This record gives sequence, structure tokens and C-alpha cells, in this order.
Amino acid sequence: MQAKETKLQDIIEGTKQYVIPLFQRTYSWTNKEWEILWKDLIELSEAENPRSHFIGSIVNMPTVSVPEGVAKFLLIDGQQRLTTIFILLTLLRNKARETQNQEFAEEINNTLLVNPYKKDNDFFKLMPTQVDRDIYKNFINGKSTKTENQLTRAYNFFEKKLRQASLEHEKLKKIITSYFSVVSIVLDTDDNPYLVFESLNAKGRPLTQADLIRNYFFMRIHIDNQDEVYNKYWQPMQTALNDSLTEYIRHYLMRDGSIIKQNDVYYALKERVSPTNAIDYLKELQKYSVYYQRLIYPELEPEENLQKYFRRLNRIEVTTAYPLLLNFYGNYEANRIGKADFVAILKTLENYLIRRFVCNVPTNQLNKIFPAVYPLLITKHQDDLAAGVKAILQNRGYPKDNEFYTRFKETKFYGAGDRQIKTKLILETIEENYAHKEPVPFDNLTIEHVMPQTLSEWWQNHIGKDWEETHELFLHTIGNLTLTAYNTEMSNDDFTTKKKTYNESHLEMNKYFAPLSSWTRTEIESRTEALAKQALEIWSYFGQENSASSDLKEVMGTSPTGLKILGQQFKVQTWRDVLEQTLNTVADLEPDKFDIIAHNFPRYLGKDKNKFRAVRQLQNGYFIEVNLSAQSIQKFCYQAMETIELTSEDWSVIIN
Repeated sequence: MQAKETKLQDIIEGTKQYVIPLFQRTYSWTNKEWEILWKDLIELSEAENPRSHFIGSIVNMPTVSVPEGVAKFLLIDGQQRLTTIFILLTLLRNKARETQNQEFAEEINNTLLVNPYKKDNDFFKLMPTQVDRDIYKNFINGKSTKTENQLTRAYNFFEKKLRQASLEHEKLKKIITSYFSVVSIVLDTDDNPYLVFESLNAKGRPLTQADLIRNYFFMRIHIDNQDEVYNKYWQPMQTALNDSLTEYIRHYLMRDGSIIKQNDVYYALKERVSPTNAIDYLKELQKYSVYYQRLIYPELEPEENLQKYFRRLNRIEVTTAYPLLLNFYGNYEANRIGKADFVAILKTLENYLIRRFVCNVPTNQLNKIFPAVYPLLITKHQDDLAAGVKAILQNRGYPKDNEFYTRFKETKFYGAGDRQIKTKLILETIEENYAHKEPVPFDNLTIEHVMPQTLSEWWQNHIGKDWEETHELFLHTIGNLTLTAYNTEMSNDDFTTKKKTYNESHLEMNKYFAPLSSWTRTEIESRTEALAKQALEIWSYFGQENSASSDLKEVMGTSPTGLKILGQQFKVQTWRDVLEQTLNTVADLEPDKFDIIAHNFPRYLGKDKNKFRAVRQLQNGYFIEVNLSAQSIQKFCYQAMETIELTSEDWSVIIN
């Protein structure tokens, strides 16, 4: 058996063919694996000096072929990733042909996809299992196919992603061939490939990068010291963090501002550890692991105020800030910052993240924003780290008051994923802002919809003729949400009955309902306004300037001129155009997400034309309601984008 690390280009180039044996499954990667691969490609393409990125192992075995044929290898393991790479390269070749870049297209085709001087099956560098073979051959030969399977779905997935991204195709090809690395394992001809495949895919737990790192350390520590060093440094760290150990080491390595991907932790650490510094490095690694353990398990933190804010930040999912927080904890333990400054920094991070959450600012840049903060602090703000954090973050996607205030009123707070966790934290914080003399026990409280999620006939009559529109647009907004311990009992009771329960509540926010006799769109909007003003006080703007200018404007009476969505730009003239083009683009590029919107907003789109007052027909046959105000269209689009987890980076409107 021979094993070596190599670039993907070395695996593919040359006159050869990889044959997937019959005992292998058919191509079965799905959106989950495609998304991961695409994200890796995007991040590498954006890096100024990308490092080699490990994508796994390729296990193959030479097989007997006729003298005049190509060298053939049974592909024992790695067929899923290698097949996906061939699909991506085929897509790049086809795009090059569409843009008349024939030289680039032929380079991909003749060096990476086929053996140009061979015939029949030997023409193809990859030979999938029989089930996938004909469709794969059609791809390589540039022929369309009406049959749909995972190969065609993969091609369509990457084709849509490529349309959304402004990537140079030549650069993408270079990343695939020159920066993707694999461990190539070539078996001997007398090895049993079926048994090898079975062992590779056994249910045993695979080695983690932390396991590789442990072995790397102790290979560089003298055997006489290994037991002592293991028991003193490695074992306590392993016991404390367990499955989180690899991620901790990644965050520790990023303290200096480095961006390290999850698959590259082992390689990054190897660059920093040598036989001369191995013990000292491990000692420091163990020291910071104690801080990390307190960050992820706040109950272990002895200081009550720090514990409180660690808990709050963990509810906002602050994982990307852990490298930065490790630095601050190190400063705190070394008495370079006091507890008050540490707490102030934690509050700043919470403020920053809450405002971004409310304004739907994408989170995918946080893993680059936070690691870069500390090096800037040390060079420019060493005298006052707490003030320095504010000065740096205010220029990194930090929403100003006008945007925060507007989006706080428009946002769909209640939803899938972690939205409910963050929303409950926001409601709890508003309640705490009333300055109770005793702490409020929030653990047994849940989020309650005043206007219920399922409307009874009483509620429909109470809200009025536009009850469907009010229900869809205002159900999950902050003005319709509160906290209660009686959520299940109240369910969809009428407002009069609910109000009696609110009146008995010890929460200050529930006293708001006492003087009200109705709960309609008007009352929801009034409460939303009041809560938005409180939010401005609680998470007040920490920047040096806070102008009223913002991309968000009151849209009543405005004329939109452009729409940016999913990496594409369109000219529009009316808010109805915005609505139509938004839904057409989602239906084209993300049909599964369009189905989610259709399911969640039946008042606005559906297949029955007669349900609506004024309609336009979308390209996929659906009808949309267009008898709506500009404000209603904006609110609907915000909430639709949030429902399918698109961000302000994915959708925005240009207004004159």
C-alpha cells in the first residue's frame, strides 16, 4: 500500500481511468455535501493567499487492462467527492463554451475530463457504476438528458450557484486542481478491494484532527517525559472539552487573526509546533482550554457577572467570536484588563450581534471579522481595549439607529432555527429593563403570540376584513409577541380572555394590555413602535457618529429603481415589479425555498387565481397578490427572505 498527499490535478491528469466497482453505491451526495464543497470553493477564491485544503482520501487499486488501453484504477473510496469534482469541471467547460472561450473549454476537456486520443469507454477518465454511467457520459459529451437523478441535480445545483457568484471561472478551476489536496492511497494488486471498502466504511469512530494533533505532539516529546506531559496537560484538556477539543484548538490557533478552516486545523498546528517548543506550546494550549471551557460552559465561571454575559452570548450563537474572547480572557487573567472592562467588551459584542440579527445582516463574514479585531486592538488601541473594540466594530457591518429601528418593527422575530432563542433573549432583556428589585425567573416562560397562530372565527371577525393580510404580516412581529407561563392554556383564546391572564402576570410588559379593549393591526403596530424605542435604549448605538442616513427608507410614495437578489441585479419601476422579480428569481434559483414561501404566505401567492384581488402570474405558473401598499410589499419581502434564511446581502432594493 502506498500513501501520499497530492494535489487533485495530479490525480486526474494523464491518460488514465478511474472505474467505480459494482459493490460501490451509486452517486448519492445531496445539497448538504454540495453546500459544504461550494462554501470551501468560495472561501478559497476570496483568500489572498489560499492554503492547500484537504478534502479527504482517494483509495484506488490498479487493475488489469489491455496493452493498448488506458491505465485503469478501481476507485475503492472517494467516488462521491471525485464524481462531484468531475461534474464541477464539466460545468466550467460548458460555461466556457457558452462564452466562446474555446481555449479554456478545450483545456478542461482534454486534460481533466477525457482521454482525447482514446475511443469507446477508454475516452472517459471516470467510469461510474452502471446506473449512473449513461447520464454521466451524456454530461461529458455535452448532450442534454431528460432523465433526472443525483448527477443532474448536482449539476443544476452548481450551475445555479455559479450564476449567483461573481467568480472568475479560470480561478475556480485553479482552486479545484491546485489547492484541493487529497491523500492518495494506492493498494497492491493482491489486496482484497471489497474488504478494504468494508473497513473504510465500518461504523467505528474515525480519527479526529485532535487525535492527529495529540500524536504529532507526543512524537516531538522525549519518551521519558511523555507520561508526565500527557497527564499534566493533554488529558485534562481532553477530559474537559471532549468532542469540542478540535474546535477549541482551531479557535486557539485563530487568536492571532488567522482564518483556519475546520479541515485544516492539523496542518495549521504543524506549522507552529517543533521539537524545541512542543511542551511549552502544549502548556499554553492547556491553560487557554480552561478559559474556553468557561466560555462554552458558563456555569464553571466563578465571576457571576462574567457568567451572566457568557450565557447571553452563547444564546446569540457567538462561536465565531471565541478566538477574540480567548484573547480577552487571557488579558483578564493576566490583570491587563479589569472585570469592568471585560464586561463592557462582552456587552459591546452582544450589542453588535443583536443589531445585526435584527437587521438580518449575514453571519457568514463574522468568522473573518472577529479574528481580525485583536491584532488591530494591539496596534492601535492598546491603551483602552474596551473603547477600541467599539471603534473597530462600528465600521464592520454595524447597523445605525435608523436601520435598527425600522427593521425592529418589520422583522419576523418568531421562526425556525435559533430565531426563537434570540427573540426570547430580546423579550427577556426588555422586561429586565423595567428594573425589577428581584430577578425575574425566565426559565419557565415561553414566547406567546397575542394574536394566535391559528385564528378562530372570533379572531377573524375581531381583526376585520383584512384579517388574512394582518395575520400573515404581523403574526411574528415583535409587537404581537410577549412572555408567559400559560402559553398552552391560552392557545387561541379571544383577546378578552387572554387579557385576564396578562393582568395576573408579574411581568411589566404584560401590563401594557390592561387598558386595551381590542387587538388588531393598529394595536400591534403601536406596541411594536413602543418596543422598538425601548430596544434603541437597551442596545444603544456605540459608534462615534450615528447619522439618520440608511439604506432603509420609509417606502410610502417612493419609486424603486433596482433590485439585488441572489447575486443578480434587475431594473424595476414599481414595488409590484420588486415583488414579482423577487419571487421569480427565488423560484428559478432556489425552487425548494420558493415552496417554503408559498406554504408560509398563502395570502400572497398560490395556484388559484380567483383567491386574489389583483394578480400577476409568475414564470412557474403561480399567481401573486399585487393589490398591496409599498409598505406591505416591503414587509412581505423582508419576512419571506427571513423565512428562507436569506439575508440583507442576498436581497435589497435601490430607491430613489
